[in-house]
Amino acid sequence: MKETTITVIEKVKLKNPVLIEGLPGQGMVGKIAVDYLIKHLQAQKMAELYSPHYAYYVLVNKSGAVRLLRSEFYCWKNQKGGSDLILLTGDTQPQTIEGQYEVADTILEFAEQNNTKLILTVGGYRTEPKEEPQVYISATNLELLKKASEIGIKSSPPGSPIVGTAGLLVGLAKLRNMDAACLLAETPGYLPDPKAAKSVVKVVSLILEFDVDLSDLDSEIAKSEQIEERMRKIEKQRRDSEKIRRKVEEEKISYIS
Repeated sequence: MKETTITVIEKVKLKNPVLIEGLPGQGMVGKIAVDYLIKHLQAQKMAELYSPHYAYYVLVNKSGAVRLLRSEFYCWKNQKGGSDLILLTGDTQPQTIEGQYEVADTILEFAEQNNTKLILTVGGYRTEPKEEPQVYISATNLELLKKASEIGIKSSPPGSPIVGTAGLLVGLAKLRNMDAACLLAETPGYLPDPKAAKSVVKVVSLILEFDVDLSDLDSEIAKSEQIEERMRKIEKQRRDSEKIRRKVEEEKISYIS
């Protein structure tokens, strides 16, 4: 494989589709959010993307079968009259600058082929949330920013770079005269963060005006909080042990003196 390629699994005709990208990143926020939408909207796989710019290893499943790293496109037809969705998830992001641009361009070409006029990218904004994770938006379209402001979404802090596919898709979409926006939820970033993902899913559903049940994310949040609590206890035990060790060492030095 010498270049990024897309394998179409099922050709579908979509109505005014919006592409929502969520690849692995800070706190896995984007991937958790899009994977949740795929599962709970019962979206159907329509294509797979493979690239030589992904890491050079394969994944092995429970039966021992292997596959290349990939990204996957799923589609959901909105039966209530709104826009259909193209949902993009995947195993990884490109490992090089050139790869990031090539993959982003290939994604946008696929979006154009399916008559997509709006791109939404979702991910994490690394910080310590004080309460519920705040979602920030940056966009190429002032109308999108205005609509987001009306539902309580703040604009991204000026000067904040959006790294990776989530940022490049928005920037390159503008060159293709496609509207685009990036939604980032606050996350500490060091663990998978379903709480931040829930904030993103909620905002996406409000902007695009479709319904999705968020209750299963609540159970994932509870599990995540339990893991964090266990990690805090382990870290406290480590610090306490280190204090005891240092005290013993100091007492030994004092005794020898």
